[in-house]
Amino acid sequence: MLTRDFDYELPEERIAQEPAPRGESRLLVLDAEGPQRHCRVRDLPGLLRPGDLLVLNDTRVIPARLYGLRGEGKMEVLLVEKLGDHPEGRDWEALVRPGRRARPGTEIVFEGLSCEVVDKRDDRYRLRFSEPVEPHLDRLGHIPLPPYIHRPDESADRDRYQTVFARTPGAIAAPTAGLHFSERLLEEIAAAGIGIARVTLHVGIGTFKPVSAERVEDHRMDRERYEVGEETAEAIRRTRESGGRIVAVGTTVVRTLESSGGAAGSGSTELFITPGFRFRVVDVLLTNFHLPRSTLLMLVSAFAGRECVLAAYEEAIREGYRFYSYGDAMLVTLKA
Repeated sequence: MLTRDFDYELPEERIAQEPAPRGESRLLVLDAEGPQRHCRVRDLPGLLRPGDLLVLNDTRVIPARLYGLRGEGKMEVLLVEKLGDHPEGRDWEALVRPGRRARPGTEIVFEGLSCEVVDKRDDRYRLRFSEPVEPHLDRLGHIPLPPYIHRPDESADRDRYQTVFARTPGAIAAPTAGLHFSERLLEEIAAAGIGIARVTLHVGIGTFKPVSAERVEDHRMDRERYEVGEETAEAIRRTRESGGRIVAVGTTVVRTLESSGGAAGSGSTELFITPGFRFRVVDVLLTNFHLPRSTLLMLVSAFAGRECVLAAYEEAIREGYRFYSYGDAMLVTLKA
């Protein structure tokens, strides 16, 4: 399977730079009931069925981007993952720019905090902070907006690049399908007889890592941590027994449920879902529109069929849909 088979042309103006009000984004529906339908995310209570189970990712985005100095030169640090082998919890894996200035032994100074570059492997750096960094993040950190949002982060992004159900800190990117939900919409979904459950997958840099290999199967996913609680596993079991559908809010939920089999537990996943994958847990997917040649587009193509998905993307571009993290969404039923 070739990576170029998942390419498409997207006009620059279709990339959303600001979010729509929660629930108001457009929703392209792909299901077994006929041609594509154009709705709004607020229509979900009527689009889903009583007895379905909506599964959310409750990870919380941390202000993971830091700006510091090496001497008089500016440095940018993006925290990727806390490393657990330092007894005081001061070591982090990170991306650093400009990398040419970040040789082992380099000190980067922030306001009231510093770190030393301990090691480098490929494009990742091991940083050791002068003290635990978490208490400083609200003061020093910036929300790590994706690079295709061509503006600095703003104070409003601390709220809008976060789901209303975010609970467990650890992500460096939002599970973007979840950004569409307001508290009111979740209440309306529950009132329609649709169950709601939560999992946690801390979204890392690997979710957005471009596929540079010519052949899809040569790409390797980065590891991401997840947890499925007993209550969620039981809700999945009951939904299955009663004939309801499991509705994943976002690709991160799909990877969590398909990695765990819907069973309770915690672990890490490097699952790379491409066409031909046999889904065991998820029946319906709510997802945003994804970058060309991305692992996320490949996952959606595995779910609904590559040709069907790319045709839907063409329709969305014609109809003026907004793409990527702050953009519009699709509701997709698993192909037969």
